[in-house]
Order: sequence, then structure tokens, then C-alpha cells
Amino acid sequence: MKKIALYPGSFDPITNGHLDIIKRSLCLFDKVIIAVNNNSLKKFLFTAEERVEMIKDVLNYNYFSNVEVESFQGLLVHYAQRKEAKFLIRGLRALSDFEYEFQMDLMNRKLNPQIETVYLMTDQRYSYLSSSIVKEIAQLGGCTKNLVPSLVEKRLLEKFKDIS
Repeated sequence: MKKIALYPGSFDPITNGHLDIIKRSLCLFDKVIIAVNNNSLKKFLFTAEERVEMIKDVLNYNYFSNVEVESFQGLLVHYAQRKEAKFLIRGLRALSDFEYEFQMDLMNRKLNPQIETVYLMTDQRYSYLSSSIVKEIAQLGGCTKNLVPSLVEKRLLEKFKDIS
């Protein structure tokens, strides 16, 4: 039986920290599905389609295998059931992440006791990194090199040029 895991998130945009978690999770699972959140209640810089496309482009460029990328709406546990995934992958950067993730894990387990959450500590190089910080740096004209893949850096520059 294949070990299928979901790595859910907004990925708005995908960062080098996200890529680190993806690479490391591939050693643990037979298949990893990058589940791009398309929550209509949230405001995103990039559309779900743009985020999926960027992730696919980055992963193809880096020759990743056994990875799927798609967007989803609704409850994560329902999506996991549809994809036959028994595991959720979550990255932890700091203690503040743990509180939120702990609460989400308890609720996910209440909704579907068959799902296990696996936490991966971020590489220390990325412990300060978040998509929100990357967007703010890009919007204010700062350099995002080494924070996101070059393809994503280019898309950020284009997006903020269009917004200005």
C-alpha cells in the first residue's frame, strides 16, 4: 500500500523553505501531493491557477518525481479522503507555529481519526521565511534572491509591477 501524503498550504508564493520540506518529505512517502488552498475567504496575491503553475514549473525544473500539484477547496480532511492520503505534512519554523498547528491537528483528527500529521522542522536557513514576508519584501522593492526560486522571483516582480 502506497504511503500518500498531502502537503497543504497557500503557497502564495512557494518559497525555498517549502521546497526544503517537499524534498525531505519525499524520503518519507511514496507520493506527496502539494495541495494548494483555494479558500475564497482569503485574499491571495496569485490566483490558485498561478500558484499551481508556478509550483509545477519549479518542481519540473528541479526534476522532482512522485509529486502532484493541484488546488482544492473545502475541508482538507475531505480532500485527503478523495486523494486516499493518510498523512498530512506540516512544516514548523518556531514555537508560534506549533500552537496553531497543534490546534489544526486536533480538529483534523476529530473530523477524520485516520489521518496523521507529520511535522518537519524547517532547515535553520529558512526559519525566518514565510510567503507573507517574501511578498512584503518584493512589494517594497527588496531582493528576494535565495528566498524563492528564480522563477518565482520573476513572477513577483511582474506582479508588483502590474499592481503599482
